[in-house]
Amino acid sequence: MNLTTIFVVGIVCWALVEIIRHLSENARKKHAHNDALIKQVSELQERVQTLEKIVTSNDYDLKRQFDELNR
Repeated sequence: MNLTTIFVVGIVCWALVEIIRHLSENARKKHAHNDALIKQVSELQERVQTLEKIVTSNDYDLKRQFDELNR
């Protein structure tokens, strides 16, 4: 093998390694972003469930009726 062939093969190998590294970094970032979104959705679901419990409770309706009477 001559020196030019070795040089070209080295550049191609380096380029492939850089491409693979870049793709894996992007995959990690997307995975972390997805995890954050999943956590946020879970927290919002818990908050909505709590609000549903409050609004559908008899105590909430009774307080609202008293508030309307006081107006």
